[in-house]
Amino acid sequence: MITGLTKREKTTEIWFDEKDPRIHIRTHNTDLKKRLAAYARRNPGVCRQTDEDPETGCLEFDIEKGRLSFRLTAPYSEQRREAASRAGKDHAANLSHHVRKDEMQAILEKTANAGP
Repeated sequence: MITGLTKREKTTEIWFDEKDPRIHIRTHNTDLKKRLAAYARRNPGVCRQTDEDPETGCLEFDIEKGRLSFRLTAPYSEQRREAASRAGKDHAANLSHHVRKDEMQAILEKTANAGP
């Protein structure tokens, strides 16, 4: 959608306070808009679209607290990144196969013991 907004102007705002049982989300992000709209259609009791700005493509939603989560992930160590890269290359022929935690640990141990 052409909105005339720059990428810097296409923001996502999430705000809530300790009193209100809902979280308010205002976003221009296409993927997030689609996901929230689909969630609101499936769960109208806990999430609903509250506003739309057709000129900018912005949508606003209210969602119950406890239905939205933030995930903080620690950065990979160089060793883990290299092991994951090798595992991905080794398993590229079978993309439906998931590398289990014990397989990843074995790869890490092999790498640590292999030396330079």
